[in-house]
Amino acid sequence: MTFLTSVLMNRVITTSLLTGAVALSPVLSKMASAQTLNGAGATFPAPLYEKYAREVRKKYPDLKVNYQAIGSGGGIRQTIAGTVDFGASDAAMKDDEIAKVKNGVILVPTAGGAVSVVYNVPGVNNLRLSRTTLPDIFSGKITKWDDAKIKADNPGVNLPDQPIKFVVRADGSGTTFIFTNHLSSISGYFKGRIGANTAPKWTLPNALKGKGNPGVAALVKSNPGSIGYVEYDYATKNNLKSAEVQNKKGQFVAPSLASANAALSNVDFPDNYRVFVEDPKQGYPIVGLTWMMVYKQYSNPTKADAIKKWINWVLNDGQQYNDDLNYTKIPDNVVNRVLKTVNSTVK
Repeated sequence: MTFLTSVLMNRVITTSLLTGAVALSPVLSKMASAQTLNGAGATFPAPLYEKYAREVRKKYPDLKVNYQAIGSGGGIRQTIAGTVDFGASDAAMKDDEIAKVKNGVILVPTAGGAVSVVYNVPGVNNLRLSRTTLPDIFSGKITKWDDAKIKADNPGVNLPDQPIKFVVRADGSGTTFIFTNHLSSISGYFKGRIGANTAPKWTLPNALKGKGNPGVAALVKSNPGSIGYVEYDYATKNNLKSAEVQNKKGQFVAPSLASANAALSNVDFPDNYRVFVEDPKQGYPIVGLTWMMVYKQYSNPTKADAIKKWINWVLNDGQQYNDDLNYTKIPDNVVNRVLKTVNSTVK
């Protein structure tokens, strides 16, 4: 091989390599910009968050969001441990929990909704439970379906002479917090005996325990004579009957999107966006909010940008899906405040 031939061949090879690199550069760039966010926590908003995760990719194909519904308690623990990119809870983090998050945390309200009191009593299709009867049931004072208090709430209804089978959560749960928070606000006995908690010490005889909203729904569905509580969407999807619950006005109200919106219409969001809804003035009374928990400081700017992109999408584009899945939307004025906080704080 002559010297000239060798030089020409080297130039051809070099040119080919450069051309290949140029051709591959968009692929490499795309790979570098792709981001996966891992979140975990509440089962209450899981159907909504799973919908968000699918829909966000239509606008941002390079943004993948994984969400594990492990319960609000688990979401708070993982947020504190720093093992997720964002956590989720229906029970707003307490001050001592927030103090344990070394990178700081912002509570981002994403939706609201109702907690249904679901029951499986053959032949009973329109159960009503008053403000005295409901907490008495879940504190263990009422243990039979034909108890005088339940009969008084349901005149003319043929209630069976059978024991009540209680179904509660096995895991730390924001749904449980919303439920027990309301019962504690309307019953001093319940507050003293059980209290508002994500994982209360129930005093119910032989209570069945289900993991997550799906677990409670499945147990109620398969156990005649049972009563439990689940997020409203789980009640409707599992064809479970929901009791009409008496509100502050004395009205018996069934859970629905409209009645939840009515209950949450006057919520005042403070600067940290932490709200505890106890006994609303109107609408369906057992309602609450749910939050994503995002860090103020991330390991790198790319991850921080991905989180901001995700939260901005959730509170703008994502809210359109709330109604379809029976969740209330976050008011526009609150959305604007939250996004200002996130966009200026997350680094």
